[in-house]
Amino acid sequence: MKIKEYLSANRKQIIADLASLISIPSVSAQPEHKPDMIRCAERWKHLLLEAGADNAEIMKTDGNPVVFASKIISPDYPTALIYAHYDVMPVEPIELWNTPPFELTEDNGYFKGRGTDDDKGQSFIQVKGFEYALRNGDLRCNVKFIFEGEEEIGSPSLEKFCRTHKELLKADVILVSDTSMVSAQTPSITTGLRGLAYWQIAVTGPDRDLHSGIFGGAVANPINELCKLIASITDNDGKITVPSFYDDVEEVSAAEREMIAAVPYDETAYKKSIGVDELKGESGYNTLERASIRPTFDVCGIWGGYTGDGAKTVLPSQAFAKVSCRLVPHQDYRKISELFIQHIERTAPPYIKVSVTPLHGGQGYVCPIDLPAYKAAEKAYQRIFGQQPLAIRRGGSIPIIAVFEEVLGIKTVLMGLGLESDATHSPNENYPIELFFKGIEIVAEFYKIFGHNDTDR
Repeated sequence: MKIKEYLSANRKQIIADLASLISIPSVSAQPEHKPDMIRCAERWKHLLLEAGADNAEIMKTDGNPVVFASKIISPDYPTALIYAHYDVMPVEPIELWNTPPFELTEDNGYFKGRGTDDDKGQSFIQVKGFEYALRNGDLRCNVKFIFEGEEEIGSPSLEKFCRTHKELLKADVILVSDTSMVSAQTPSITTGLRGLAYWQIAVTGPDRDLHSGIFGGAVANPINELCKLIASITDNDGKITVPSFYDDVEEVSAAEREMIAAVPYDETAYKKSIGVDELKGESGYNTLERASIRPTFDVCGIWGGYTGDGAKTVLPSQAFAKVSCRLVPHQDYRKISELFIQHIERTAPPYIKVSVTPLHGGQGYVCPIDLPAYKAAEKAYQRIFGQQPLAIRRGGSIPIIAVFEEVLGIKTVLMGLGLESDATHSPNENYPIELFFKGIEIVAEFYKIFGHNDTDR
């Protein structure tokens, strides 16, 4: 049966199965959803077995469990390891959702609900593409699946799991659908991800909140001082001022900058899509370069003092901020983290106390475009979309990808089919229904090519 016929005949069941995943509020960041993490893992186990896996099991970690499954056809065939995550972001603020976040809704050509893109929808694309390839006799590689439940909180348990189960996870390539394309009309494959370093800064002044009329002007205000510290991290050209920060930054070649320039980009539409009048970033680079091949510094949250209704004239005792840097390949997040801490501690004035706590980090990643699996993915995109996919670097981070390379020694091909308009971490997450089914065709086509050693098939 041709794949379009297969998808048409099974469309109702495919959507029902996706709905069953979306209905489970597997929010890893919120402890009250711990039972839901187990329920979602169990649901995935069932679906992987239905898709044709020989076995599937729920395996313990120090945190939420991992779902592992495999289909071993021949020891002589190459092996693809499919990585995905079944946890999702919190849905708050709930009042901004137009549809119930944990109910799959079909609306004007879109699936709507938390996880429809990130990452339950994209994971399901991989599983259904595998299912069709297996049933249609196109699978000439072994396939393993590793689905984790902690990606949205930094995958704290997965590295240890990988080190413990290296033999189980042995493969020739890892496939991940958790990234985005340029657009639904312009296919692209992500070839690079930025790394990440994340900290919480705490500034303490007096030992208690003070009356701002009595003490204001005589005692340092922690919020004021925190703002000054944060403002000093970047200069007027958008450069980060931490000493030695740029020592390991890769200068991208002119050829790759030309590839970035080939990406369709309308600055007016870009500004309109995010509701800003002007753009700002590091001097000497355009918007697409700033958001992909250059490191950044951002304040992710800041708080302190009185924030309730009305007025309270208070000089606060403490102020806090969560800040992060996106890093480029070759920048080690551990080195950058220490440089940042030293810089803040060194520049903090003596009339406040400052502490900086690392919260999260991960390395960047670059995929070679001459990998056989990359070539197979490229050909699959080309056949289904009717045009060559662009090879581009993206600004986001998936720290576990670099861990896979370090621990398992395996390169990853990022077959993401999301869109920037999918609101993946925001209210009203969505995914185009047409692209969802087209994604299944792409994955099925990948298996028709990979393992046959013939990209002209």
